[in-house]
Amino acid sequence: MSSDSWDPGAMGDQSGRTVLVTGANSGIGFEVTKAFGAHGAHVIMACRDLDRARSAREEIRNTVEEPTLSIEKLDLADLNSVRAFAETVQADYSELHVLCNNAGVMAIPRSETVDGFEMQFGVNHLGHFVLTGLLLDKLEETPGQSRVVTQSSGLHERGEIDFDDLQGEQSYDRFDAYAQSKLANVLFAYELDRRLQAADAEITSVACHPGYAATNLQRRGPEQSGSRVRLWLMKVANVVFAQSAAKGALPMVRAATDSEVTGGDYVGPGGLLNMRGAPEIQRSSDRSYDETLARELWDVSVTLTGISYDLPDPRAESGSGSETDE
Repeated sequence: MSSDSWDPGAMGDQSGRTVLVTGANSGIGFEVTKAFGAHGAHVIMACRDLDRARSAREEIRNTVEEPTLSIEKLDLADLNSVRAFAETVQADYSELHVLCNNAGVMAIPRSETVDGFEMQFGVNHLGHFVLTGLLLDKLEETPGQSRVVTQSSGLHERGEIDFDDLQGEQSYDRFDAYAQSKLANVLFAYELDRRLQAADAEITSVACHPGYAATNLQRRGPEQSGSRVRLWLMKVANVVFAQSAAKGALPMVRAATDSEVTGGDYVGPGGLLNMRGAPEIQRSSDRSYDETLARELWDVSVTLTGISYDLPDPRAESGSGSETDE
């Protein structure tokens, strides 16, 4: 199906499939949840704020006929919460067909997660790195092809991974930190797929971005810094340039369901400056395809979180690395 005609109707019947969406109570995550619920999937709404999650679930139930929606507590800024959540999913859900790594924070003043990581890098990348690793067995055990979809941003193109100051302790710019975390998302998605392929796993990993979508994400930075001017400018930009959150959710929905999307693909809006429009398979930044950079980020992520994946290093055959993460 051509990209200019793709819409949620192309998802087909998702009955019998279990989909996990992080940050499901608002913005892109809410719309992804709604789309899957409308097409019959059982959606696990992974949310930090359970009250907001319940309100979101009720809103979806008022617009979608009999959706199957479960709510589970997940705080990506606390790795103990991630571990507890993964244990719940392993114990309470028999299958997991799609993991949507969607939740994130954007351009906020510097703060740290419970584990001492810079908040944007810790939530956007490390939290999802740990979550995916802990749920890999569940994805592998699920019959058929499972899929991991990781949400990035067009701003990943300005991102660099500063291994000398990964946590922004020496110098911090909120947008540079966000861009770094979003580049990390794409590097992780591609490296994960390479390792899954090397293991002959029935799981694919893809990346996506929503373009410029009007959500609460853009407001949090100005609100936390107390900048009324930035908040006003962001609201104006959302009105003038942004597409709706429902449209911004389509790249993730397509990345999660379309058989034309294969491992290592990158899906985003195909319209004006890739900020809006129907989702299409695109090329991400040149830096995002740097396998040496991706492997270094992977190894650092394992060291920082203590979470290793039982997957072979695809470069081990050439003698450039060990067979599995240590």
